[in-house]
Order: sequence, then C-alpha cells, then structure tokens
Amino acid sequence: MRKLAIALALSLLCIPMLARAANPATPRPAALLQDNQANYDNSSYVPYSPDQLDNLLAPIALYPDPLLAQVLPATTFVDEIDAAARWVQANGEYGIEYQPWDVSVKAVAHYPEVLNMLDANLDWTTSVGQAYVYQSTDVMDSIQRLRSMAYAQGNLVTNSQWQIVDQDGYIQIWPESPQYIYVPTYDPNIIYDQPAYFGGGYGDVISFGSGFAIGVWLNRDTDWRNHRVYYTGWRGHNDWEVRSRQYIHENNVYVNNQQTNIVINRTVINRSVNIRNVNSYASVHRNVNFDNVAPNRNNANQKYRGNQSPGNNQRYQAPKVDNRVINRNIDTSNPRLNQFRGHQTPQPQPARPQPYRPTPQPYRQQAPTQPVRPAAPVRQQQARPQQPYRPTPQPYRQPVQQARPAPPPRPGPHGFGRSEGSFSAQTASQRGQASRQQMSRPAPRPAPARPAPSRPQPKRPGRPRGRR
Repeated sequence: MRKLAIALALSLLCIPMLARAANPATPRPAALLQDNQANYDNSSYVPYSPDQLDNLLAPIALYPDPLLAQVLPATTFVDEIDAAARWVQANGEYGIEYQPWDVSVKAVAHYPEVLNMLDANLDWTTSVGQAYVYQSTDVMDSIQRLRSMAYAQGNLVTNSQWQIVDQDGYIQIWPESPQYIYVPTYDPNIIYDQPAYFGGGYGDVISFGSGFAIGVWLNRDTDWRNHRVYYTGWRGHNDWEVRSRQYIHENNVYVNNQQTNIVINRTVINRSVNIRNVNSYASVHRNVNFDNVAPNRNNANQKYRGNQSPGNNQRYQAPKVDNRVINRNIDTSNPRLNQFRGHQTPQPQPARPQPYRPTPQPYRQQAPTQPVRPAAPVRQQQARPQQPYRPTPQPYRQPVQQARPAPPPRPGPHGFGRSEGSFSAQTASQRGQASRQQMSRPAPRPAPARPAPSRPQPKRPGRPRGRR
C-alpha cells in the first residue's frame, strides 16, 4: 500500500515535466533580437528616377558649392533641422556651436534663410535626405545636369555674388566675395528652361538678397568628378577657399580630425513622407510625379515597428500559459476572451434625465395681419473723446463806472430841534422827574460879591470946547 502511494506521487510530479517537454516556450520575436543594422536594409528601397531627382533637387541645385556640401548631409538629420530652426528663432546664432547637432546642421543654422526653407518643407527635406543616403551618386549627377540646363540658357554668369567655373564639363559655383556668400532665390520653372539673364541682370527671375558671412563652419567642399562631399579643414586649393582663408578664425568645433569622415543619418529612411506634398515639386519635368515610391516612403517606419518580424505580417502572439487553476475556472480557448483583456468591467450607468421637449401644437390658420414695420435702429452716438479745456477768449469791454449813491436830503428847519422825529416817552418822563427833584432842593446861598478891581478908564477924545 505504501509503495502504491509513493508511485502515485512520483507520477503526479512527472506530469508537469512531460507537459513542458511537449509544449516548449515560444521564443521572442526575431525583430527584437536583430542588430540595428537591419534598419539600414535597402532591399525594399524604391530608387528615384533621374527625372524625379531633377524635380526634387531643382530648388537647391544652384546653391554655391560650399553651402551645398553642408545642405546635402544636413537633410538626413530632419529632427535636428527642426530643433535648429526653433533655436535660431528664439536665440539667433548664439550658442549654435554648443548644441548636440551634427556639424552640417550647425553650419546650415548660420544661414537662417536656408534653415527655414528646410524646416518649412519637412516632407521634401526627408525625401532629399533619403535619396542622398542611397543614391548619392545619382544626386550629384542630377545637380550637374540641372546646372548644365541653366548654363545652356545663358543663366549662369559670373557677377559680384557668385563665380561660375567650368572644369572639364563640371560646373562649379563659388562665392565671388572672400568674406560673404550669397544664397540665390530663383524660380525653378524658368531658370532651367528659359533665358533669364538680359542686359547684365537677371530681373525678377533670380535674386541674391543680403550676403552672409563666410565662417569656419564652411569646412567642406564638393568633388564632382568623384561624386562626393569631402572635408577640407580649410586646407583646400580651390580659388574661393584661398581667397577667404585669411578671414577665417579656426576652432576645434569645425576643424578637427573627427570631421574627416562625413556622417549621414541612415535612419532617415524610416521616416514617412506625404507624397502629395512632394508631388508639388514638378518644375523641371512637369509630367512626372512620385506616386511609384509612395508605398515605400509611407510604410518605411512601419517595417519593424512593434513585434513584427521581417517577412511575417502576423501579429506577435503571447505564449500560452499552462495554469491548472486558470484552466479550471476559465475557458482559455474562447476567442471572446481577448475582447475584455485590459478593460474594466462596464458598470451600469445611472439613468440620465431626458431633455425637455415641447409638445408640437396643431397649426391654426390666423387672419392676415398688417406687417409690422421694424422700428428704425437707434443710432448710438459714439462718445467723443474728451477735449482738453481751452478758455474761450472774451472781447475787451470797457469797464462801466458804477453810479455813486445820491446824498441824503438835508433836513429843513425844525421847531423843536433835530430830534423831534425821535420822541421817546420814557426819556421825557425821566427828564421831568429829574427836573422836579432839582426844584424841591433848597436854593444855594449866593456867594458874597467881591469888589472888582478898579481899572483906569481911558480918556476918550471929546469935542473941542468953544465950538458947537
């Protein structure tokens, strides 16, 4: 009995081991184990035709060679182009050398006109970068082909802005000034197809604007014979570089041994492109579009996204979990199981009050009434702005002399004095009482009379006696 129990226990322990051997764990998807070099696989890349490259490169084919040698690699760093445009808009050229961008993007950032053009047309910039990554030789040939077309129309003439040099059939465009470089702005619909240079000028077809400084950041040039962009380190022998070298202040940001190799961003092929925006570039070959490369450009970034592996369009399935408790309570083979995976159980929602809806009334015909004329709109007077106080000048008036008051009339003769008109009974009674008291008093005795001193009488002249 004991041996039977031990044998049963051993058999139960061996069941999970046998199950694992029969159902091995599903390996991880191959996409997660591949090296990053798989992102650079160009086996499904649809190349541009020569006519498509001509339409794509027409806006920049006439740029001076030192500037073009920076623009072509910079188009592969689309995200850095966008970041540089935001930086220059906010801070200008200050601090460009200290940003974590490629040296080509730093060089282009010193020319805001070119930087804004690349940033404003990111679909076109991405397409140029993708072509330069996988068709650099075709890109260089297309630029020379476009320059030859403009040269044949007589539109490439040396002036004070640029120098046109033809070396063994390769047309080079160099800055004429040793200190300034001019960026041409032109109409691709005319410059490659019609003569635009008349009487020593281009008119409105091509313009140069203000010159930009030639700085140490223009550390590259074009090698048209070998179809490449190369690093000069300001040690080149082209005429434009020899003329400008004395005005350059070298630094270790642009002149160092690490800049010998031209770096490009090959992952630009993974960016999607709106082909409708690229189809608008049809200035040279007007009947050519980019529809044939649309599937490749639109689905490039979907190639290795998520848990898909190359050549397998099936979505990655998680390995099946062998759990007896789960299998006992849940039917894991039910296809509806994944419908609620990761979602909360829906809760009953409270009843929402119904909005008020008025009951429609039957239509009753009414007697025609006279139309009421709308009242005329009341014109609102706009408040006039308060004018500053200005005193009104008054005309001069001669002061009027005030009339003097007439003197009071002189009183006439009075029989009882001047105060006859102001009789007071109380005052008269007091005077009568005082008079009676004075009469009742004894009369004072008269003082004895003193003899008056005798004075001699003056003699008066009389009549002479004897004559009467």
